[in-house]
Amino acid sequence: MGKTLMILGALILITGIVISYAPWLINWFGKLPGDIHIKNENSTVFIPITSMIIISLVLSILLNLLFRK
Repeated sequence: MGKTLMILGALILITGIVISYAPWLINWFGKLPGDIHIKNENSTVFIPITSMIIISLVLSILLNLLFRK
């Protein structure tokens, strides 16, 4: 449990640093083909399907590498 919390904290810290000091690394999020962005006069709907699939694949690979027994 302790190791998991330390890894989670490190990932949150790294994500915060990237967002603060290198936002150009995450500019691709929401601009990929397959991400749905619908603008109307009164509302906006954003569904990042492709971006979420890529993030899911990357996280699955990382977690499998970290927690392999």
